[in-house]
Amino acid sequence: MCTLTWQLAYLIAVGLFVAGLAVGAWLRSAPHTAAVRRRRRRQAPPDPLATLAIQIRLGELARELRTVVDDPDVYARAHHWRAAQDAYDAMLREACRAAGLPVVDQPLRTDEHVAEEERLREELELSSRGWSW
Repeated sequence: MCTLTWQLAYLIAVGLFVAGLAVGAWLRSAPHTAAVRRRRRRQAPPDPLATLAIQIRLGELARELRTVVDDPDVYARAHHWRAAQDAYDAMLREACRAAGLPVVDQPLRTDEHVAEEERLREELELSSRGWSW
């Protein structure tokens, strides 16, 4: 009877050890790590006040662009227009990130600017999601 108890205890210990190895292998498996990454990516919805701040800033920059274009007496007009346009493009990319849209995130140098088509695409995508500025 005593040997049977030891054999049973040995089998239980080996079973627990094998189960522990199986669980460890599962935790390190690709499907499990992918599921964990998907769960972590699910974020809370964006803060509505941050979204509102971005929309307000976009509106201010759009108004600044219109002012530079409409006012013939602006000193260094081309420079001011380019600076306002670059600021508008950067804020537009920030709005796309906040809305969860894919953004071309290449660092811009002084001789590079956002293409007109990309700007229009971003504006249309944001408008279709209910953004206004």
